[in-house]
Amino acid sequence: MGKPKLSVVVPSHDRPLRLRWLLNALAEQTLDRGQWEVIVCHDSAGPETEEILSTHSLHEAGVLRHQRFEPGSAAAAAKRNAAVALARAPTIVFTDDDCRPPPEWLAGVLAAVTDHPEAVIQGPVAPDPDELVMLRSPFPRTQSIEAVPTVWAESANIAYPRALVQRLGGLAEDLHVGEDTDLSLRAQATGARVLGDERMLTYHAVDEGGLLGRLRESRRWSDLPVLVARQPKLRWELTLGVFWKREHALLLLAVAGVGLAAPRRGSLPLLLALPWALARRDHGGGLRGSMRRAAALPAWALIDAAEIAVLASASARDRSLVL
Repeated sequence: MGKPKLSVVVPSHDRPLRLRWLLNALAEQTLDRGQWEVIVCHDSAGPETEEILSTHSLHEAGVLRHQRFEPGSAAAAAKRNAAVALARAPTIVFTDDDCRPPPEWLAGVLAAVTDHPEAVIQGPVAPDPDELVMLRSPFPRTQSIEAVPTVWAESANIAYPRALVQRLGGLAEDLHVGEDTDLSLRAQATGARVLGDERMLTYHAVDEGGLLGRLRESRRWSDLPVLVARQPKLRWELTLGVFWKREHALLLLAVAGVGLAAPRRGSLPLLLALPWALARRDHGGGLRGSMRRAAALPAWALIDAAEIAVLASASARDRSLVL
């Protein structure tokens, strides 16, 4: 087997079923297998991930290679860097273990890279069509990126020249979120172009999430203030230069409205809560969707408040205000 043109890099952690679906989708790619390889680096605790990687048809065909870290020992950036070190192709294609690309994905990536060989190229991401029903759950978790490229340069679907990644020293392993954004902005600082290409469409899983899961997940955003401190350009992407999400600013406005209404026993200030409530349109249209949305508002308030609290604490620690 000759040298591949694309190296698909996947970090994984305790998602064996999702990983299997990703590998199965890669096995169905229309692009000839001689033109690409996939490298998975994982730190999963259970034996399922290692078994899948060792027995999958892509491994047997010589297309799939993998490296295992001690369980729970490696951040996503470290796993991606390890995979890049193993890669043989001139182009690195980053994706995640909860993505499931359509059969034409890698053909689209190769076409985009061929047209722009020195550029960083980001593809769009859409919720998995087979899981759209999950968007009706109270707290769905997915990724949707329609207009590319984005300043965040999400690693779910983006291609880099391998030489560029190596020249930059790889992804910042001390960041547990935003390491993909940091890599892109460092690349641009050296003169690299970042482009978008619609031919690179891939799909992202839709998970039910759940309230407790979303509350626990809020802790992972604690590196956002230090990311913004390292990359001041990101201030322009924040609402009012401070708020990571528009909903965070609107929730604080709603809280102010409640506070003003309480002592005066008037309802007019409560209208300040309306923009936040309207922004939380997560359950589709129609009367039934509106009722589900209204019922979920207290829980969404908890989620937004938890994220604000995590960011406020991290902002004080890193002396970089992001809420």
